[in-house]
Amino acid sequence: MLSIFIFICSALALIGASPAHGKTPTHILAFGDSLTAGYGLAPSESFAARLEARLLEHGHTVRVTNAGVSGDTTSGGLDRLPWSLEDKPDLVILELGANDGLRGMDVDRMRSNLEAMIRLCQEAGAVVILAGMRAPVNWGTAYKQNFEAVYPELAQAFDLPLYPFFLDGVLGVKSLMLTDGLHPNAQGVERIVEKILPLVRKQLKALPTS
Repeated sequence: MLSIFIFICSALALIGASPAHGKTPTHILAFGDSLTAGYGLAPSESFAARLEARLLEHGHTVRVTNAGVSGDTTSGGLDRLPWSLEDKPDLVILELGANDGLRGMDVDRMRSNLEAMIRLCQEAGAVVILAGMRAPVNWGTAYKQNFEAVYPELAQAFDLPLYPFFLDGVLGVKSLMLTDGLHPNAQGVERIVEKILPLVRKQLKALPTS
């Protein structure tokens, strides 16, 4: 009888500690390309994993989903976004456009794709943080200027928080990049997370569920 009593008490204690009785984690969707996915890194070293860890350290109850796909363009992102939104994220960090720029894709098409993704996120009830990107110089000055103007223009049009350049403080720093010179290494990801963290925390605090 004593063993049965102990079992019942233990079961009740586990039920009381169940996450269903606690605070529901705020869901952050990190939606992007290889920079978000963690190209060349262990899963635990990806942007999403490290952002989640840092937010937990700061006392935020969150889960961060890694929805980065290496090689993805804004067109590819638009195609797969509806599926990613089925999990009802509260906050989306939208990081796409680098591969459009590397391939010299049409800037107006990129703008249209990003705009459509922003609308989809907002219709799903998610707040969007837009992460900007820079274009390579080999497509010419006009292309670079038009490309880089898309992000602040969309942020202003949709009243979005903008992180101007996802690789700020990392691109061009050899100690923070993989040998390909395009992707951050583990230390580079830590730098990205450190720099974007204040903006993410600000948006979390503004959410009704935070």
